[in-house]
Amino acid sequence: MNRTVQSERMRNAKPRIKGIILDLDGTLVDSREAYLEAMKTAFAAIGQKIVDIRIATEIPKRLEQNLPIDDLLEGMNVKKFLTVYLRTYYQSTTTKSKLIPDASDALRELSQSAKLALVTMRHVPKSQVARQLEDLGIAQYFEIIVTALDTCNSKPSPEALIICAGKLGIDVSESAVVGDSVVDVRAGKNAGARTVAVLTGIFSREELERENPDLILESVSQLPDFLDLLLK
Repeated sequence: MNRTVQSERMRNAKPRIKGIILDLDGTLVDSREAYLEAMKTAFAAIGQKIVDIRIATEIPKRLEQNLPIDDLLEGMNVKKFLTVYLRTYYQSTTTKSKLIPDASDALRELSQSAKLALVTMRHVPKSQVARQLEDLGIAQYFEIIVTALDTCNSKPSPEALIICAGKLGIDVSESAVVGDSVVDVRAGKNAGARTVAVLTGIFSREELERENPDLILESVSQLPDFLDLLLK
């Protein structure tokens, strides 16, 4: 082939996303019941019987962003609350979390064109996450699982994403990061990846829009139909 023609074809070749790194809670599974269970159990542990349901999502939002929750628990034992809250949440996610509708079909389609990895900031062994994925019927789509125990820095640090990309054998810039939270988007941008926010978690469209992701979708189930938009 003429080198000039070959070079022209290479310049005009459409870029390809080689890896898709997905968050778990709020992205692939609906974890709101687990958040509520954790909150009720933790409040009961510190002798608080009346629970303000409005803060059921505010607490995990704060924790996700490493923000203090003292003002939400004024006059209460915050340390004890957090210990019970996190322990109950990690236990509840295995029984209370439900797969996002049509997520399995989307993963099957996505896995045919890109390598898939899962990143969760749960402080649990990856074997526990793998068991949950097995129970949900989606474990076969993921080549890599990274949890908070595999990193030194939580999101929005790009550390977990860089680890994933390295294990997938790709550059992180060749990946798309999919998550439901503002820190997912920030981590993706910090890593130099394309970013997709989904509205199935606890963050609102307005909160996610402020982070300026490349795409905002109602659900991960839409991603196969919109993946090409990330390449423009």
